[in-house]
Amino acid sequence: MKNNNWAEAVNFLQEGDRFLVVSHIHPDGDAIGSTCAVASILDQLGKSYTLINASGVPEKFAFLSHSKRILTPEQVREGDPFSRVVAVDVADAERMGDIEPFIAEDGHILNIDHHPTNDRFGAVNLIIDHAASTTEILCQLADELGLTWDLILAESLYTGLLTDTGGFRYANTTPAVMKLASRLLAVGVDAAGIADRTLETMTQNQLQLLQRSLDTLTFADEGRIAWMWLSRQDFIMTGANENDMDGIVNYARNVVGVDVGILFRETSTGDVKASLRSREIVDVGALAQSLGGGGHARAAGCTLRGSRNEVERRLLDQVKQRLREGSES
Repeated sequence: MKNNNWAEAVNFLQEGDRFLVVSHIHPDGDAIGSTCAVASILDQLGKSYTLINASGVPEKFAFLSHSKRILTPEQVREGDPFSRVVAVDVADAERMGDIEPFIAEDGHILNIDHHPTNDRFGAVNLIIDHAASTTEILCQLADELGLTWDLILAESLYTGLLTDTGGFRYANTTPAVMKLASRLLAVGVDAAGIADRTLETMTQNQLQLLQRSLDTLTFADEGRIAWMWLSRQDFIMTGANENDMDGIVNYARNVVGVDVGILFRETSTGDVKASLRSREIVDVGALAQSLGGGGHARAAGCTLRGSRNEVERRLLDQVKQRLREGSES
């Protein structure tokens, strides 16, 4: 917990009256769960707040009570900018999207996150990089504040914990995680219902996007690397959006013998976003960070510039090199 000050985080929330709460663009279960959890925490503290996500809320998380209060920047009514901002599950400030107009010039940010690559952009930084999810950190923060774990808060906390551990299947599923899950279940969380909504259910658009990505599945390095592509045309033809990409990259990584799975996606600006997943050899978080991105050892991403062939070759060369280094060590 180096450089983390729980007391400062507690004071930040207790001393303010009006807060902006934001998470990263193209949010996952931890981002939305954390946003909703902070809303519950602020409710118990008697504070006012506005919730923003620059990409909106994926439909699969609409069951969370506070999710309907999460606005896009375009939906926020004009008003005084916020002097206190809580950023959750955001590894760097750019990942919040275009929210600068809502932050006062003298505004301060409480940065709560679990990404090892977090650049500590907040005035107060609560970064626990061994935590399985940002909601795991919020569990302790709620306790530090002396708050009650009611069902609304518990559902939000559980959603982040469940999704960022892959349904309690990833290596970040620790004894501490299971103890928290048990405590949340004791509050009355519907574990089966949340798992069905967040992990088992796909939209038709998402399924069509998956079909198109699997058509491009390619292997290299004796089957230790697998990658797929999604073009802008794929999104146009399926009517899908970026939220529909959730989980697709895992299909590349999950093939027997694959250590690194990659999903390349063309953006409207001409850049290519790469999502990376690894099994055990390559630290894709460190790899992504070296390319201007970030994430975790087993799940990360970055944005690359260049033609399709150039981007593919550049990233695959890096992965092959790290596979060699990892195999030799």
